[in-house]
Amino acid sequence: MAQVFAATVAHDLLLAWRRRSGLLAGLLFFVVAASLFPLALGPEPQQLRLLAPGILWVAALLASMLSLSGLFATQYADGSLDQLLLAPQPLALLVLAKTCAHWLASSAPLLLLAPLLAQQYGMPAGSALQLAASLLVGTPVLSLLGAVGAALTLGVRGGAVLLCVLVLPLCVPVLVFGADAGAAADAGLGMLPQLSLLGACLALGLFACPLAAAAGLRIALE
Repeated sequence: MAQVFAATVAHDLLLAWRRRSGLLAGLLFFVVAASLFPLALGPEPQQLRLLAPGILWVAALLASMLSLSGLFATQYADGSLDQLLLAPQPLALLVLAKTCAHWLASSAPLLLLAPLLAQQYGMPAGSALQLAASLLVGTPVLSLLGAVGAALTLGVRGGAVLLCVLVLPLCVPVLVFGADAGAAADAGLGMLPQLSLLGACLALGLFACPLAAAAGLRIALE
């Protein structure tokens, strides 16, 4: 079962690399969106530093949303998604593998860019790295919730917009905990409580989201 999981992740990462223009679009969106706020808010260092965690978290959330509609769409269009339902392995496990590949391809690079972009807001390097740590724990939850939305909107006209309408409200707790963790780190406070809450969201998401997404796929393909 572990081999199937690893093979699915590797297969989806290879497909993502072949369609890397979509991944680059997400990274470019993250960089541009995070870079526009300092221009709009003005040069006040204290204000920029105060708003930095929330801005970077919102930019990361929106960037991760860009590629979610394609999580199952390609295999749905070419009919290979039906093979997943017929596979002897649990569908939830395969969904989890595809979600893991989506996070590695679309969200993991944001963790490398976030500390660099935080320098525009005057955040110290240590605080920026702690902000990246909060993204490391929180962004997998965004992919897991997005997988549920992608499954429920599969084959629906205007599904990308509907996916955002469904998923964004569910991401609010993760956004709040993540931004609060970054703010606490920048203030020199411990962010263990916020990371614990993000970890709890991740544990719950790992348990429930693959099952919900698998059920959504079965409904979409019936």
